[in-house]
Amino acid sequence: MRPLLLALMALVLAACKEEAAQDTTPLPLSETSVGHYCQMNLLEHDGPKAQAHLAGLPGAPLFFSQVRDAVAYMRMPEQSHAILAVWVNDMSAPGATWDTPGATNWIAAEDAIYVVDGNVVGGMGAPELVPFSDTQKAAEFAEANGGQIMRLAEIPDSAVLTPVELDGDTSNSDFEDRLRGLSRKVEE
Repeated sequence: MRPLLLALMALVLAACKEEAAQDTTPLPLSETSVGHYCQMNLLEHDGPKAQAHLAGLPGAPLFFSQVRDAVAYMRMPEQSHAILAVWVNDMSAPGATWDTPGATNWIAAEDAIYVVDGNVVGGMGAPELVPFSDTQKAAEFAEANGGQIMRLAEIPDSAVLTPVELDGDTSNSDFEDRLRGLSRKVEE
């Protein structure tokens, strides 16, 4: 009877045990940090970067070559894991430049102030969302590079989910034409 009681108590204690929270502390960029979409070394690309920590994948965040890509990832509905935290380079940080945005100067994506629709492109050649913790530095960047200052929730989907024409590439229009053609076939 005593072994059964001990087993039952152990089962009750296990059921009551609180789950340890997953560590979502941002990891520094290194030579092994590669972009989720491009699988290229992030240190070889200009502009701010991002990382997303997903539930059930401790210590293995998804890195993004551009902040725009991370925000797009956050807004796409077909994620396999819940997003616990997203970190972006703070371009207000001392020493942060477009060429070297920093390896450890992270700010929570929802706390950042972004310059949107400026005349800058990120590491993969698409228009970039530029994150800052300092409103004055964001305003100075927007004055020098164009764009509007916004919070994460204010950034329109069109700023992150719309196809981008890169270096005169018109393949997106061909893709869009084929997609429209397929849509018409489904509707008929």
